[in-house]
Amino acid sequence: MKTTHERSGRPDVMKVLAGARPDELDPSRLADSLRQREDLARILAGATDSRAARFRVPGRLRGGIRPLGTVAALTAVAASAVVVSTLDRDPFGVSPGSPPQSSSTAAGPGSSTPDGQGDVPVDGRLELLSVAKKAETSTAEGTYWQTTTRSEDVNVVGAAGGKGQPFAVRDTSTAQWSVGVRPGTRSLMVSGLDAVIAPRTKEDEARWRAAGSPGTLEAEVTGNEQGGTLGYTMGTRPPTVMRTDADDKIYALGPHNVSYQDLRELPSDSGELRRQLEKLHGEDSGADAGVGRTAYVLRQAANLITMPVEPAVRAAAYRVMAEMPGVRGLGGVSDPLGRKGVGFTFPGTSRTPLGSVAERLVVDPSTGAMLSEQLVLVEPSAKAQKAGLDAGTTVNYTATTRMSWGESQITVPENAQQ
Repeated sequence: MKTTHERSGRPDVMKVLAGARPDELDPSRLADSLRQREDLARILAGATDSRAARFRVPGRLRGGIRPLGTVAALTAVAASAVVVSTLDRDPFGVSPGSPPQSSSTAAGPGSSTPDGQGDVPVDGRLELLSVAKKAETSTAEGTYWQTTTRSEDVNVVGAAGGKGQPFAVRDTSTAQWSVGVRPGTRSLMVSGLDAVIAPRTKEDEARWRAAGSPGTLEAEVTGNEQGGTLGYTMGTRPPTVMRTDADDKIYALGPHNVSYQDLRELPSDSGELRRQLEKLHGEDSGADAGVGRTAYVLRQAANLITMPVEPAVRAAAYRVMAEMPGVRGLGGVSDPLGRKGVGFTFPGTSRTPLGSVAERLVVDPSTGAMLSEQLVLVEPSAKAQKAGLDAGTTVNYTATTRMSWGESQITVPENAQQ
């Protein structure tokens, strides 16, 4: 049932509202320009499977959706771990809460089309405002803010020398992030738990075997500062541990590393919070400097939802998203792990070697918790289609399976690399 349906004798309310909207607030002008698509592509290109991009690290390695960033003063060893285990594993960039930065799909009932313009008459703004209300529930503070995420990145690869047909691989792993908020505590991230790179489907496996079952493969990458190609080593790999705090700084908010106290002092009024995020956009002269303001504010607001902020601030972040032009509701959907929720898609698309992608969030409407962040193919490239990746395919996701307070630091596996 299309949203263009009108009842006889009554005006179309949405058309009336659209007609009254000032030109400068037209989502089509703000959210889907060529400049914004390029900007969003750059932001998404730096994410990690564990959201470590929320903390500034040397070289300004940043994450996009899931992890928010890493603290600025990471040691050289930790910074090295980020480069090896995250950036080179997530060319599109979906991530959850991030540490400070260093200075040195199965669709459920009511699903819609990949770009969010489906046939479900959903008011995304009202849905987000409803979720915000649920997110206001107070919870007791603890010593460690801990998240567990499951991530998957899909890419199209080829054997050396162009032997055989291209095929798709999937890079899956689990990450645990434990952020210490009390004096004297540390913040640790263990990424790459249960990590494995394998052909995506049986058809992909057949193509891989036909190519001689190569152990190392390459895929085209855009956006990363290194540029060029991305290497994949088939099979399992050991987890990586890194420390993500620097003094009292535990996350990155825009271009700044911030403390727990800084997070607790963020405004709970959505208007004030939005103005503060817009100010950060103007102050960010680094990797995100060229990102459009709308995309920047949406990303920062989504990042805040997975940080240890006050419940009222988390609710305000949802309200900020509800107020931004171009955010669309998808109705009831399932996240990549099969959990039911309500979906939202950000305005515009970004271009990748696999084609244009749209960013989607899935939220638990009963609690206000973020379930997943995804990149969904809207218009697959010829290469992606040849490898069996059609419109609607999720090519990158980070699903949060735990987000809560804890009193004990996470256990680091004995085989974890630093």
